[in-house]
Amino acid sequence: MPYAKVNDVEMFYEKMGFGETVVFLHSGYSRGILAFASQMPDFQRKYTCYFPDFRGHGRTRCDSLEWSTPQIADDISEYMDRLDIHKAHLIGYSLGANVALYLAVNHPDKVATLTTIGTGGFADPSGVEEFEPESLIEKGEHETINQMIERHEEAHRGDWQQFMRQSAIDWRLYPQLTADQIGSIRTAALFITGEHDRFAGEERVKRLSSLVKGSQYLVVPGGSHRPHMLRESPVFVNDAILEFLAANPIR
Repeated sequence: MPYAKVNDVEMFYEKMGFGETVVFLHSGYSRGILAFASQMPDFQRKYTCYFPDFRGHGRTRCDSLEWSTPQIADDISEYMDRLDIHKAHLIGYSLGANVALYLAVNHPDKVATLTTIGTGGFADPSGVEEFEPESLIEKGEHETINQMIERHEEAHRGDWQQFMRQSAIDWRLYPQLTADQIGSIRTAALFITGEHDRFAGEERVKRLSSLVKGSQYLVVPGGSHRPHMLRESPVFVNDAILEFLAANPIR
């Protein structure tokens, strides 16, 4: 299994396909290949696809259990250096979408295009309390608890409660980018949300898109926070992103 030494972590990743490079950035409670399982068949036909597991997530290993969105963005920048990836298309979902925004602001030379799914671009703690460990235990959310134990056991070494607390801290704080910082993004950008995404939604992505000159936004009809996933609209979302990437090749 491939690992890359990145800063103080051993970052696990999957790689597949041929062509221009796409780095997929997963959501907070998921891992690379889970968050983008519905994208792998389509994208690997035309692109070299990388699916890293973030610090604190999946099979990535680190002595510290602490992490943050900006820290993960720095990790991904170093990860690209380690793998000799000079520039890539970034596709980020939820937490990964925020990581992608930080990369586009702080490392613009590495970002060929920016695609986000499920972020409004600004910190919003609404709903975070539902995912704190005490709430999950009280409500008997055993399926979610077991998923967090199984998905991230190598990263959090069995301490799923610390993982969820760290996720809640990050959710409350980030992204902390200003409107001016977001407005500094000059790469081609596509901002996607589900019609019924309570964490993003049309009004938020419309505002985000208004800050980035020349960007586009897409509302997936009937979609939730994960419109790109199985049982929602993966073909619709994949086709939209693939068309966007084809129109904006790496230069």
